[in-house]
Amino acid sequence: MWRDRWMLLGVVGVALTCLTCLTPALVVVLGAIGLGTLTGRLDLVIPPLLVGFAGLAVYRYRHRRRWRRKP
Repeated sequence: MWRDRWMLLGVVGVALTCLTCLTPALVVVLGAIGLGTLTGRLDLVIPPLLVGFAGLAVYRYRHRRRWRRKP
C-alpha cells in the first residue's frame, strides 16, 4: 500500500502541537535542556504551527480523495 508521507506528517504534527498546547510538556522539556527563556514566546509559535500542520493534513486528504476519484 502506498503511503502519503505528507499526510502522515500533517496528522502527527497536529497531534504533537495539540499535546504541547494542552500540557506543559514543552515548557518542562525546554527548561530541562536549558532553553527555559523561550517559553514566553511559545504563544507566538504554537498556534501557527497548529494551523500549518492542520492545513497540510487537509490539503493532502483532499488531494488523495481527488486522485482516487479519477478513472
